Formats: sequence, structure tokens, C-alpha cells
Amino acid sequence: MIESIAGIGGAEWQIGPLEGTQAPAKGGDFAGALGAQLEQLSATQTEAAQQSMALATGQASDPAEVVMAVERAQLAMQMASTLRNKGVEAVQELMRTTV
Repeated sequence: MIESIAGIGGAEWQIGPLEGTQAPAKGGDFAGALGAQLEQLSATQTEAAQQSMALATGQASDPAEVVMAVERAQLAMQMASTLRNKGVEAVQELMRTTV
């Protein structure tokens, strides 16, 4: 498990264990794990959009929290995009392999 990073400053900057990083239960399938991660990505994006809307309408009490939510969503989308690209590259490499 990933431990918190100490010494950076306030509690809002501490990094805790990543959510959804546990291995799937025995007998779990890849499609189920992938679907769960995509649902979590969607929830992260929705949360960022809601907080951005609250900031735009003046309802958000902490702009820093909104920025953090948007950054989390951006990083999650970058990771998902990178994983997709690596998966596509792997499939293309398999297609080029001669038997």
C-alpha cells in the first residue's frame, strides 16, 4: 500500500492510499475491474464538473478544493488515455507478430 507523504505541508497536501488499487477478488475478471475503474473515472469527472459549476455560480466555499478536484479529474483522464494508448499499441504489436 502507498503510505502518506509527510513533510509537504497541510493536511490537504497529504497523499494517502489510492482508491481502487486493490486487486480484484479471486475469480474476478478483467472486464469487471476495467468497468469499475471507468465508473470511478466518470464519477471523478462528474465531481469536478459539479464543483466547477458551484465555483462559477458563487456557491463554492473553498476555491482550492475546486482546483484540486479539477486536477484530480485531469490526471485521472490522462492516466486513462495513456493506458488506452498502451493497450492499442499492444494489440497492434500482436497483429504484426508472425506465427
